[in-house]
Amino acid sequence: MSQTDLEAVVRANHELFMRTGDRVTELVAQHGLTLATAQVLWVMDPEETPPSMKVMSERLHCNAPNLSFVTNQLVDRGLVERLTDPHDRRSRVLTLTAQGRQVRAEIIAGTLERTPFATLGAGELRELSRLMAKVLSAGDGETAG
Repeated sequence: MSQTDLEAVVRANHELFMRTGDRVTELVAQHGLTLATAQVLWVMDPEETPPSMKVMSERLHCNAPNLSFVTNQLVDRGLVERLTDPHDRRSRVLTLTAQGRQVRAEIIAGTLERTPFATLGAGELRELSRLMAKVLSAGDGETAG
């Protein structure tokens, strides 16, 4: 692979990220959210054990003060609750409220309708998903030789 090929892929990835953001900004604003607050909802799977603040920081690639700032907005809106971790009373976990689950579902559905990826067929999506999983599994900080 040439540097030009790699640059083209990185550029396309950035463009897709920016286009998706542009396409969903109005959707999240209709819910009184920002892209950052919507992302917190997105990564909170209601079928999983409520994540700790540390886990959320890792999922969102952000520091604790930034996560607290964004989380406070969601708590104030009644979409998320901070609870004591039942396994470690010194820690807090985040859980979606009923309203938070509903807003999360609407944000995800609206994003899937608006994403540029929606133009791909099922086979193309499976292949792209496989390739993206391969890239992500390479780990942070590793580069090709």
